[in-house]
Amino acid sequence: MLARHNSVWLVPRRGAMARASIVGVLDRTTYPELRDRLLEFATDSEDGVLVDIERLELRDRTLTRVFALVALRIRQWPAIPFALVTGRPEQRAALAEGLAGRHVPVYPDHDTAEAALTRPARRRGGRLLDRSSRTSARARGFVRGTCAEWMVPELAEDAELVATELVENVLRHTDSAPRLRLELRRGMLTVEVADDSASPAVLREGLDLAETGLGLRMVTKVAKNWGSSRSGSGGKTVWAVLARAALP
Repeated sequence: MLARHNSVWLVPRRGAMARASIVGVLDRTTYPELRDRLLEFATDSEDGVLVDIERLELRDRTLTRVFALVALRIRQWPAIPFALVTGRPEQRAALAEGLAGRHVPVYPDHDTAEAALTRPARRRGGRLLDRSSRTSARARGFVRGTCAEWMVPELAEDAELVATELVENVLRHTDSAPRLRLELRRGMLTVEVADDSASPAVLREGLDLAETGLGLRMVTKVAKNWGSSRSGSGGKTVWAVLARAALP
């Protein structure tokens, strides 16, 4: 698959981790498209993202901050490592000078990168929900049972609340069947609900308690982080991360 965005191409590669090569020029006109394409690519990845930039022309070195922005964003969700690969010394020097040098590891080849990146064990579970009067109840039941199975019952109540609000948002604002997924990694439980609408989830200032559900405002009260990310299929995933309490 070859995706062209102005004068930058992102070329996905097969491998144990999600790999891609960037071909073209990084300048102020291509920066936004490259940022969005990398975030979309990471959204559909599971174990990590390795990006080869050897064929990328760094016309403006300050814009290498795009890689730091992507790394920081996907560190929150989908909570996977992000690294760059290049054997060109001048590129490594340019990255080291900027923000990317503090947030993005750079490796000389893919084998070295895969060997260096840690991939902590994670647990995943998901369910495609139908659109009915029982949809939210089924979502809560799935969350409650999964938290018990994964031995994180202390997160069940907040996770049920988050799942309910995200599922009800899909039912109210789209025609999609909600796709619910849970993921446990490094003591963090992520609740994700995907749909087929490209419209991002929006936190509204007003809150009408008479309406069904309490909306994203309640999600922000219990979640460590939350966000709305576009998927490569054209829809979006709204996610929230819950953290286990630190042991004394």
